[in-house]
Amino acid sequence: MATKKGNSKGPGSSVIAQNKKARFEYHIDETFEAGLVLAGWEVKSLRAGKAQLTDTYILIRNGEAYLLGSHIMPLNTASTHEIADPTRTRKLLLHRKEIAKIFSVTQDKGHTCVPLKLYWKRNKVKCELALVTGKKIHDKRATEKDRDWSRQKGRIMREHNKA
Repeated sequence: MATKKGNSKGPGSSVIAQNKKARFEYHIDETFEAGLVLAGWEVKSLRAGKAQLTDTYILIRNGEAYLLGSHIMPLNTASTHEIADPTRTRKLLLHRKEIAKIFSVTQDKGHTCVPLKLYWKRNKVKCELALVTGKKIHDKRATEKDRDWSRQKGRIMREHNKA
């Protein structure tokens, strides 16, 4: 039996959380990989898969990148001696040139930087960031139309293969 790797979400998966809304709302121009500065209870919660990236964005301040709005649900057993803030601002670890590039592009009108997913890389938590531009309503409709057509095509192929 073959196992799926990569984007599958389940036991043994490297993906912790995905921002599916970002792929629908924006055109992705360029992606980056960043490390995250986390507390111990946050790592335990991420191992349990208790993270959300909806309405999360990246802020560049004083030459450092921060992840704002991410929600890591604290476990009841992990943080007994510490008051856990699930939506605290988390620092991102990037090279200076990457931070400068993200900062310069996000100054342009219509451009922003959003996280696409959190995942494990060996024993470290990484965040995939993307420089994005907003989609217009007709672009979103086209995306939805393509998705529906690919589903329909899959159904037709399955039915054809069964016969």
